[in-house]
Amino acid sequence: MASNKMLRFVTVDRQTPEKRDAEVRTDDFGEIYREFAAERAAEQAGRCSQCGVPYCQSHCPLHNNIPDWLRLTAEGRLREAYDISQATNTFPEICGRICPQDRLCEGNCVIEQSGHGTVTIGAVEKYVTDTAFDAGWVPAIAPHTERAESVGIIGAGPGGLAAADMLRRAGVQVTVYDRYDRSGGLMMYGIPGFKLEKDIVERRNQQLEEGGVTFRLNCEVGTDITFDEIRDAHDAVIIATGVYKSRELDGDNADAQGVVRALDYLTASNRKSFGDAVADFDNGDLDAEGKRVVVIGGGDTAMDCVRTAIRQGATSVKCLYRRDRANMPGSQRETQNAEEEGVEFIWLTAPAGFEAALAEAKTGGAAVSGVKVQRMKLGEADATGRQTPEIIEGADYVEDADLVIKALGFSPEDLPTLWSKPELEVTRWGTVKADFRTHETPLDGVYAVGDIVRGASLVVWAIRDGREAAEAILEKLDAKGAVIAAE
Repeated sequence: MASNKMLRFVTVDRQTPEKRDAEVRTDDFGEIYREFAAERAAEQAGRCSQCGVPYCQSHCPLHNNIPDWLRLTAEGRLREAYDISQATNTFPEICGRICPQDRLCEGNCVIEQSGHGTVTIGAVEKYVTDTAFDAGWVPAIAPHTERAESVGIIGAGPGGLAAADMLRRAGVQVTVYDRYDRSGGLMMYGIPGFKLEKDIVERRNQQLEEGGVTFRLNCEVGTDITFDEIRDAHDAVIIATGVYKSRELDGDNADAQGVVRALDYLTASNRKSFGDAVADFDNGDLDAEGKRVVVIGGGDTAMDCVRTAIRQGATSVKCLYRRDRANMPGSQRETQNAEEEGVEFIWLTAPAGFEAALAEAKTGGAAVSGVKVQRMKLGEADATGRQTPEIIEGADYVEDADLVIKALGFSPEDLPTLWSKPELEVTRWGTVKADFRTHETPLDGVYAVGDIVRGASLVVWAIRDGREAAEAILEKLDAKGAVIAAE
């Protein structure tokens, strides 16, 4: 029988944490949502219907026990709520901030479908975990027994770190190799602070390091160390590199100064937030201040770029997307936030090339001065069921721009070539082939997780993959140990 603190969705309206005013929040890179107060978090958690078939849980990639920790939150049992949340999710405080809940758990909430407004699951998840950290309820990583086996993890993003956490808690010796100078991958350098403040990621990095995980940063596999050297040093290896190769655009002046890749732009901005010296930002190339900015793309990365440009002081920020609002892949919540902050969306448009002016370039070449825009209409549905954009002939125009940011998605790097490992099997898309349950590749003892297997995807899916790979490795190590003991 449900607690009398539950089933309040009829009498209590959905309410999200208060957002800072757009005019205020665009002056900094701080998170835009304020924390729930204890009573408000309990009130919103109490709206959960405790339904017999929790679609929120089944549509969560981690299958988090959402109804259970919502009920505990409503009853004020926050420590127990955190314990249940942490049991299935290595980084609930991160997922609570950046998961597209409107497409996952909240979008499939039963009371949302009945017209009462979804439970604010993500905000409660964030509140519970932040409370746990503040109260000292998050234990240090302290294995009961140390094991002799070791695992090498290539990539310090969410998939690699989730695996590192689980393996280290089991006593396995873990070394994480990463090309960057800070651990966290896109959580550190790709996602802006207004969605995920960096001290949240650094706190987990510190926990892992203090728990015995060894980090080898500024380490490029294939250059500073070979893939075979990593395999020789460990009992198992996990490839968790993510996908960092930006998709490009063809057309006139596509290489003009001022036409930049989204990841370069976001990385420069995040590095500046750490106080790093960033030459391409300091010379103005990757700084939107005083510029007319056009972002091309409709995904979450495009939303990160337009909102970053606003905060950098752009004169105007426009986003071109070839389909309409209903068909854009990015979060509708992020689109609304961007519009509140002054971003203009121009739907059903696609770039056909760029205009450039020699006189405006700093050195050599030409500097972009505009985007040649084709107007589109939606035609017949393709194999995926989405309507295919079609060009409207004779409706082209030029959108003035001083900075154009390409946010068209990411593709995998050619790892077999970069790592001199042609036997590392990849798909026709260039992603690494791996078993969808164990995540083991055809190479013995080598596993792959996250975007390098799935293609560009969500942080929560990478976390799931990392956890599953860690479980598979532990099972295999245990079986191997049992055979040795029997002999």
